[in-house]
Amino acid sequence: MRAILFLSLMMLGAFGFAQTTVSGNVVDHNNEPIPGANVIIVGKAVGAVSDFDGNFTLKTSETPPFKLKISSIGYTDTTADVTSNNEKITIVLDEAHTMLDEIVISASRTPERLFESPVSVERFGLKEIQNTASASFYGGLENLKGVDVNTNSLTFQSINTRGFASFANTRFMQLVDGMDNSSPALNFVLGNLVGMNDLDVQSVEILPGASSALYGANAFNGILFMRSKNPFDFQGISTYLKTGITSQEAAGDNEYYDIGIRAAHAFSDKLAVKASFSLMEGTDWYAVSEEDLTNPGFTRADPAYDGLNIYGDEVSTVLNFDTLAGLPSGTVGTALVSRTGYAERDLNSYDAQSVKFDGAIHYRPFATDFEIIYNGRVGRGSTIYQGANRYYIDGFSLQQHKLEFKNNNFFVRGYITAENAGNSYDTRFAGINVNRQWKGDTEWFTDYATTFIGAKLGVGTGVQLDDATAHAAARAAADTGRLIPGTPEFERVFNSVIADGDLTTGARFIDNTKLRHVDANYNFSHITENFADIQIGGSFREYELNSQGTIFTDTDGAIPYHEFGIYTQLQKKFMDDRIKFTGSVRYDKNELFDGFVSPRASLTYTVGENRNHNFRGSFQTGFRNPTTQDLYIGLNAGRALLVGSAEDNLDRYVVDVPLSTNGEAIVGSGMVTMTGRDAYENAYSATSVELGAPEAVNTPLVKPEKVTALELGYRGQLGQVVIDISGYYNDYQDFISQKIVLAPKYGEAGDGGLSLLALQNGDYQPFNVYTNSLADISSYGVTAGIEAQVFGNFDFGVNYTFSDFDFDETSDPDFQPQFNTPKHKVKASFGNTELFENFGFNVNYRWTDTYLWENSFATGDIPSFSVLDAQVNYTVPSIKSTFKLGASNLLGEEYVTAVGTGYIGSQFYLSWTINN
Repeated sequence: MRAILFLSLMMLGAFGFAQTTVSGNVVDHNNEPIPGANVIIVGKAVGAVSDFDGNFTLKTSETPPFKLKISSIGYTDTTADVTSNNEKITIVLDEAHTMLDEIVISASRTPERLFESPVSVERFGLKEIQNTASASFYGGLENLKGVDVNTNSLTFQSINTRGFASFANTRFMQLVDGMDNSSPALNFVLGNLVGMNDLDVQSVEILPGASSALYGANAFNGILFMRSKNPFDFQGISTYLKTGITSQEAAGDNEYYDIGIRAAHAFSDKLAVKASFSLMEGTDWYAVSEEDLTNPGFTRADPAYDGLNIYGDEVSTVLNFDTLAGLPSGTVGTALVSRTGYAERDLNSYDAQSVKFDGAIHYRPFATDFEIIYNGRVGRGSTIYQGANRYYIDGFSLQQHKLEFKNNNFFVRGYITAENAGNSYDTRFAGINVNRQWKGDTEWFTDYATTFIGAKLGVGTGVQLDDATAHAAARAAADTGRLIPGTPEFERVFNSVIADGDLTTGARFIDNTKLRHVDANYNFSHITENFADIQIGGSFREYELNSQGTIFTDTDGAIPYHEFGIYTQLQKKFMDDRIKFTGSVRYDKNELFDGFVSPRASLTYTVGENRNHNFRGSFQTGFRNPTTQDLYIGLNAGRALLVGSAEDNLDRYVVDVPLSTNGEAIVGSGMVTMTGRDAYENAYSATSVELGAPEAVNTPLVKPEKVTALELGYRGQLGQVVIDISGYYNDYQDFISQKIVLAPKYGEAGDGGLSLLALQNGDYQPFNVYTNSLADISSYGVTAGIEAQVFGNFDFGVNYTFSDFDFDETSDPDFQPQFNTPKHKVKASFGNTELFENFGFNVNYRWTDTYLWENSFATGDIPSFSVLDAQVNYTVPSIKSTFKLGASNLLGEEYVTAVGTGYIGSQFYLSWTINN
């Protein structure tokens, strides 16, 4: 046995050392090195990538002669013959005249020229990543046509296409090496907070519009694909150091830094590994608006004041001073009074941090294209997230672990996503419960009313004060001894509140939710190429919700549920490959809903003697399942109770609510118990109550939303000019929406008696319910872009996007569409990677029209804004380094993309990148 083992090891060793080595240099026609060029053996998945100086070394078990294929973005592919071992070759690549020859994968799940893509695709490759004027590659995506970026905070940006944006943005999917990096519980795409290191990004593709036929539920508004560098192809150690300042009127000038490193090595043509790490720290954008959106013009001098970024003043009640004092009606009067709140800056450190680690092992057991990959990603961050409230995400972590088997024709991958909310908390409830820890609501409002009544009646002084002076005296008396930010007592109470997961007394939310996902795809094109390219695939996903009752109604244990889907696609070319038809269909089933079939069909037609004009048209459908929060949330958001509409959730959610003095006399108790069924089956619409004509409503439970999308487009090259134009029309059914309803605390909605008395006494509970709108909703838009080389080798681009929507407001007056997208946008870029030897620059400009932002946190108009980003860079080949000096929002005109966030200031940086 030992002899057999010894001989086997000897044979493996012989095979391992019987290698052919090829080295060389990749240059352009000016003999300038081309870094990052792919050098692969034709017909094999074996290759190398040129380094910073254009040099490469390829080791393989292949025996000469064989052919190499050399490619690089922006250059025309070429081949070279290898005839002997240890051969050294020089390869000269011709510069390509158009970006349309670039290869994309996302549109059809198979490599194809961007020019022939059946739908709109935006690509951000190595060249664009290295030359972006933004502080990170992720921020640079904002300059792509049709792309909207809503900025939550310094480290948290949310990407969207084609309208209906939000910071959660559950309509838009983001895949990192095939893994969905959305938070399964908090329901927001994590942007690049815990995403990918700049050094490890090979390409980014954005697929606008519905793509459910290939990618399943929630591929609704679009998908962002981030693909990392394979360690077989991109080897060596690279690093960057970036430092600078953020500048904002509210926060001042604050230092920030961002460092990263990537190391990759192929030990042979069978085994390669990589690891990357990055750390970014800075100060977030301060949110300091004291505007009262409910009562424009109000200040803290007004008794009912509710400031936008002031928290704790949401707690309010109507004080009937005459009833409380036993006086005739009209003697002193009534008033809506709110507690004194705390500014967000007193409840939030504004520390921004992003820590990312990625490691992967790639194994090719047969030294062919068959590859086994383990990939682990761990991210940790601190940032601000704005949803129903403003949340400080403190020490949030997400980890993903993937095992994948793949070759050129198939893949099977499975991964798990696990998240931990860390020490995250709700800033609104931090303010509310710091107040309550110091003095309870009943005691505070009693002190207020007693002082106000006395001041109005002149008790003890004989001087009767006017309303404004009496209210000021009442607030001063009620606030006597109030905790002052910065004092030890305030810090003690504040720390205890943010560590408490019970929102009646604390502000922390707990999240240990997990997601498990498996998907597979097989491309039969190598078998069916004489007929058509055919693919089949499928996916399975399981959620395990675990918030210990702080987000979901999971106080008695985790809530699991699952969904699956299968699909097929056929692609066929006709008429000398000038016409390409793509058809696909997918079936998806969530255990809580009926199955759904989503078809897609597209046709492209290439014309012109040089095949430089391409017309495309597509019909596709999409759907999105209700999110985990749409189904199982059970959360007190301050102004309303949020209750998900899964059938079994209605009885899971149970809450005790207080009654008014009048209500207590009617019911015989100071508290009543309500459930989720009250929200959906025993309530009035908020709009009808506001109009003085209460209308009882039974809110239907939420179900999947559907869209039918039509798109037409043209891509073409006219000399040095590339044109890309597309238009789309989306028609929605069962649009998922949220509504506010008012559930009476006693009586039955529609009874015409007791429930109306409850409304009159203020004894009703606002609920935020999840359902589908009855309105007919459609959206439509156009994008048009031109890219060209001008004045020799200067790169110039300009694009325009139009977006709008229609809906029948009369059919659903309570519906808030939340389109949250400007009607007009213009973007432009101008740069040169070689203005002179080793020196380049790039300038980006964006103009955004005014638009309405609607959200459960706040609603208001976003003013129009312009942003200018710029960078200059200098390369030092002798030390394989590039230095970049840049600025985002160089003009310093502060702006917001949503109501309630901090104004976005300027970011100035200097970076040093080595060997990338």
